[in-house]
Amino acid sequence: MKMGILGSGGIAHTMANTVKEMKDVELYAVGSRTLENAEKFAAEFGISKAYGSYEELAADPEVDLVYVATPHSHHYPHVKLLLEHGKHVLCEKAFTVNANQARELFQMAEEKNLLLTEAIWTRYIPIQKTLNEVVNSGVIGKVHSLTANLCYLISGVERLKKPELAGGALLDVGVYPLNFACMIDQTPVVKISSDATMNEYGVDSSNSITLTFEDGATAILHSSMLVLSDRRGMIYGDRGYIEVENINNCQGFKVYDTNYQLVKEYPVPPQISGYEYEVEACKKAIEEGRSECPEMPHKESIRMMEIMDTIRKEWGLKYPME
Repeated sequence: MKMGILGSGGIAHTMANTVKEMKDVELYAVGSRTLENAEKFAAEFGISKAYGSYEELAADPEVDLVYVATPHSHHYPHVKLLLEHGKHVLCEKAFTVNANQARELFQMAEEKNLLLTEAIWTRYIPIQKTLNEVVNSGVIGKVHSLTANLCYLISGVERLKKPELAGGALLDVGVYPLNFACMIDQTPVVKISSDATMNEYGVDSSNSITLTFEDGATAILHSSMLVLSDRRGMIYGDRGYIEVENINNCQGFKVYDTNYQLVKEYPVPPQISGYEYEVEACKKAIEEGRSECPEMPHKESIRMMEIMDTIRKEWGLKYPME
């Protein structure tokens, strides 16, 4: 499978480093806003084709799958461009700016029989499946509540500061606690309450969110661009609790009983970066003729966008492109 990367920023570098180490996937092309940037990126990673526009990348008949690594504000037009050119697409989170954009793109992919999936890597990593199996085994009993946080010192990052780039903590880092909660409790969310601190441009610098699920469990979530957090996830049951180290890139988890005694520890198996699992899932789905990956089906991406739409509406945060 020949893979292209649309965008040449930091996360594109992580993906390129990952794909270089994979078998059966060739990092074949890169498209950037300028030919200079594309050629520099291509030289760094030994990529065959460097394009100074996204249109040229989309038009290359040799490219099978394109990874979209541009700001949130541009996911919708870039994914649409690729689908129009018959490309399978793996698009970074947050998938789009809002749920309506997501619905339109997924419908387009399904009509064209093209794969389109969200690159929220925590949905694809093997340790997440293990975590769900342990939770569902009943070792900590019935889950009644959970907490998760993800905060980084990133308030100065240009793409995150401004509404015209769909900035803010929610779409960039808040999406991880939300996905964490909804992967653990898969019943419908019946109530959402939240609050946020806005920056000088009018996007959220930090936020707190409480979700209530249909089964009665609650999730208390926090994300911020102003501080550094421990990135912990905690799952509380009536027979014990689970501590997850780093919900953004799980480093393992520990199960405790009601006496605070460690029952079992689950380490993470060796991996390249963790990004390889979403690429492998895409390759498998393409070979099977699917338009979605079972690890992150279209309905789940839409559900995450709907939750974030509801939260932003509560804050009064609307992006210029909406």
